[in-house]
Amino acid sequence: MKKKIQPKRKSTHAAKSILRLPDLEVAKNAVINSLSCRDAQRGYRHAIDEFVEWYCSEPRLSFSKTVVIRYRMHLESRHLAPGTINLRLGAVRRLACEAADCGLLSADLAAGIRRVKGVKKLGVRLGNWLTPEQAKSLWQAPDVERLKGKRDRALLSILVACGLRRHEAAQLTVDHLQQREGHWAIVDLAGKGGHIRTIPVPDWVYNAANDWMQAAAIKTGRLFRKVSTADIHDKSMSREKTILLARIGERARRMMAKFPSSQFVPLGDDSCCSQNQTSICCLQLLRAVTED
Repeated sequence: MKKKIQPKRKSTHAAKSILRLPDLEVAKNAVINSLSCRDAQRGYRHAIDEFVEWYCSEPRLSFSKTVVIRYRMHLESRHLAPGTINLRLGAVRRLACEAADCGLLSADLAAGIRRVKGVKKLGVRLGNWLTPEQAKSLWQAPDVERLKGKRDRALLSILVACGLRRHEAAQLTVDHLQQREGHWAIVDLAGKGGHIRTIPVPDWVYNAANDWMQAAAIKTGRLFRKVSTADIHDKSMSREKTILLARIGERARRMMAKFPSSQFVPLGDDSCCSQNQTSICCLQLLRAVTED
């Protein structure tokens, strides 16, 4: 006898249109786990947390295109830069996609959220550049009579002239500094997104780094390391301390690609000086850090 084919039962679990805090947390974890770069994870986590805080601040009808458009209007009312707004909206779109893949959100609602347009970028923003005198004061602020001052001056010179990111400066090793065709360079540096690049190093920058390496007797391993209060060289420098110092030159790297390497000369030279976007308040921050 032929078996009767029973009709398939319809799933009783339906996708939601209103997401509660536990659902949003599950979707956020799915977004974070899909990213491999730590910087991207930190940025998406911050953007999603801000959206969740706004979304849960008052009752919402549903997590839909209309709500995301209202969130974009909220960001615009805070006078944020278009790039910042588009970054936040990108995190919200990815949150909706992961929520739909997890069965927490309707696919139609997720598709509508993906269609929310970002903000147009009009014009070019002008950065707050340091004058040659301010740049010279920034670079010469650390006391080179102390071991910590030699380290800080070498770190600042590499950040300003080579435009390294914070995590790149924290992971820089002695083996990265090599000569190519008679010139010093940072070779095969793994940066954001796993990109490998080689960065030319001016002679005055290498001299500052070489003074630090000779004073600290560094031959292999990490270039920037911890120094005790008694100026005794320690084995390693914490990533947090390196990032704290590297925040001073973080904005400088954003303008480095717009200027040829020939413009980067010793900051004490009157002929020209490296132009960067480092904020003037960095001078006060540097002095506060070096006095610790």
